[in-house]
Amino acid sequence: MIHHPTHAGLVALVTGAGRGIGLGIARMLAARGARVVAIDLDPDLAARAGAEVGGPGIACDVSDPASVDAACAAAERALGPVDVLVNNAGISPKHGGRRADIDAMDAAEWRRVLAVNLDGAFNFARRLVPGMKGTGRGAIVNQSSVAAKAWFGDFPLTGVHYATTKAGLVGFTRHLAGELGPHGITVNAIAPGRIDTPLMRGAAPEVNETIRRDTPLGRLGAPEDVAAMACFLSGPDARFVTGQVVDVAGGWMMG
Repeated sequence: MIHHPTHAGLVALVTGAGRGIGLGIARMLAARGARVVAIDLDPDLAARAGAEVGGPGIACDVSDPASVDAACAAAERALGPVDVLVNNAGISPKHGGRRADIDAMDAAEWRRVLAVNLDGAFNFARRLVPGMKGTGRGAIVNQSSVAAKAWFGDFPLTGVHYATTKAGLVGFTRHLAGELGPHGITVNAIAPGRIDTPLMRGAAPEVNETIRRDTPLGRLGAPEDVAAMACFLSGPDARFVTGQVVDVAGGWMMG
């Protein structure tokens, strides 16, 4: 696949880049000319992703401000100020392939999901926004979900903690878009539907097949579908787009 160098000269940092959607985004940003920093909790996955995209692969717990500060400092030492931040890291715990309903949910699990999915985005934005302000440019792309706005019915997939964090990222995105717009920084979010990743394949096949049938475009998404939107929102063609939440879901759960 040949891409135009829309991101030439830009430094992009992608969290949760070790596999799945995050790796797809890191690959496509690199293909479009960005110098990419691959962040993942797993050191081996981070290193592998970094080697693949030709940039640093840094292990980091996105929920820990000290770990984030260290990772960002290492990224800046290696490549300079970060122009593009993709807050992709997220978790959605399951128990025997199912979500925990609220009356069976451990408070520690609730806190961990909020810490990774929501605090992680805050930690990286807080740390990297000053550098973007200094250069007068920047793009932040947050990974929300169609779960932020929809109930999936009988599908035992999405816990209330996950949906809450993804809805929180919508508010985070819209507020920061207003706050940072005067500094030349855009902030947008992507709301993926059902994307074909190793994590998704852990669900029962009949669940994924039902979602596929309910998707107007008749298929599940691919990481590249989300990556293309992340590249658009962080690239020059979206320089007048900010505060938006864009579904990449094939029409599933639209409304």
